[in-house]
Amino acid sequence: MPTQREISGAIAEFHRGAAPRGQGALDHPERDFPPYRSSVLRHPRQPLVRVPATAVELAGPVFGERDVSDLDADLTRQHRGEPLGERIVVTGRVLDRAGRPVRGQLVEIWQANAAGRYVHRRDRHPAPLDPNFTGAGRCLTDDEGRYRFVTIRPGAYPWRNHENAWRPAHIHFSVFGPAFTQRLVTQMYFPGDPLFPLDPIYNAITDQKVRERLVSTYDHDLTSPEWAMGYRWDVVLDGPEATWRERPGR
Repeated sequence: MPTQREISGAIAEFHRGAAPRGQGALDHPERDFPPYRSSVLRHPRQPLVRVPATAVELAGPVFGERDVSDLDADLTRQHRGEPLGERIVVTGRVLDRAGRPVRGQLVEIWQANAAGRYVHRRDRHPAPLDPNFTGAGRCLTDDEGRYRFVTIRPGAYPWRNHENAWRPAHIHFSVFGPAFTQRLVTQMYFPGDPLFPLDPIYNAITDQKVRERLVSTYDHDLTSPEWAMGYRWDVVLDGPEATWRERPGR
């Protein structure tokens, strides 16, 4: 298994070679980014096939206010007790390429708990599970394209990409577009994380400015006294300022 030094060297080498390959401003990573080792083994090797939109894809299903409740967006109130960890509020807007709000869109999140562990049978990280935290929520954007979640700041966790590999703390986001099959899946990070330069998933994006779009901003005005810290993060669905998304097969 490669060491962190070897992975960091491979990241730096790929970034240096991006400009000569004409990828200096690559906003979506290669499907087979070598430092992200499993992507080399499982990425698609044939061109993607464009499937024409059908009536089912364009017409449904849809989500209304009766399908999503306020409790879905507060991950700290989904169980009998209070979850452990730092309570946070995460909010922002879902926008199109022209900066217009995207209304009524289903936004879903999932994340590890404060100890860096997911509620999933395949997560064998020897960190404690929290009986009062499942780590999944959803909401609908309002007329201004805003979403809002109350949750717990996730912890970093180890993964087996290389020796002593740790993922920066992050929250997974899923946003459905106008049609049910139009889905963006991405990750939101927290400012100042020391693991950024070491993480091959974050660094699969060769353009630093694009990488920085994945990092939320601490907002003291959003922070509630003696209750929760606040972070803002906007999602742009398309265009030159689009939020990075995970490509199929990643």
